[in-house]
Amino acid sequence: MTSSRPTVVVLDYGSGNVRSAVRALQRAGAEVELTADRSTSAEARGLVVPGVGAFAACMQALEAVGAGEVIGRRLAGGRPVLGICVGMQVLFESGVEHGVQTRGFGEWPGVVSQLDAPVLPHMGWNSVVPPTGSALFAGVEGERFYFVHSYGVREWRYEPSDRLAPPLVTWAEHGSPFIAAVEDGPLSATQFHPEKSGDAGHLLLRNWLATL
Repeated sequence: MTSSRPTVVVLDYGSGNVRSAVRALQRAGAEVELTADRSTSAEARGLVVPGVGAFAACMQALEAVGAGEVIGRRLAGGRPVLGICVGMQVLFESGVEHGVQTRGFGEWPGVVSQLDAPVLPHMGWNSVVPPTGSALFAGVEGERFYFVHSYGVREWRYEPSDRLAPPLVTWAEHGSPFIAAVEDGPLSATQFHPEKSGDAGHLLLRNWLATL
């Protein structure tokens, strides 16, 4: 008998505690494997790229397991990818920390930089402002989500195209506005941690799994 639960890989590249993401995805209805195997990561119904800590360190570890190639292959074939926290940040063009600029995967234009806020890190629950038509936030538009970060993307630089639908961008505010989530065809990402966001995060993950 074939399981109706979608297969999801959580990319295991040495990031921090990813077990909570595995458990949250299992609870949301997925069959989850924690691995860095390129073939398995490329072929799964969904791929989750977690991330905690410094942008440069995450990029170095991701490149060591060939994550750029895997993500590129998946997106070219329309296979969904979900980035979480620094796993979202690395999808932008670059990150700047302590005056050092590090290249990201460049799926979206924009620079990850320190938030303009009187208190850092931004740690705790915060509301978000999703756009009309969001699939991720369906049913949880007014909920709060759990953030732990000092850096983010504060300016959206996407150039509109006549051929492609523009990404859906969700915003939050801590001192000043920053991007809390992006939905762009098969590529989605959240700056917050859905796996630490209680029932709201659970429903958001279920929404993502429903797109697989």
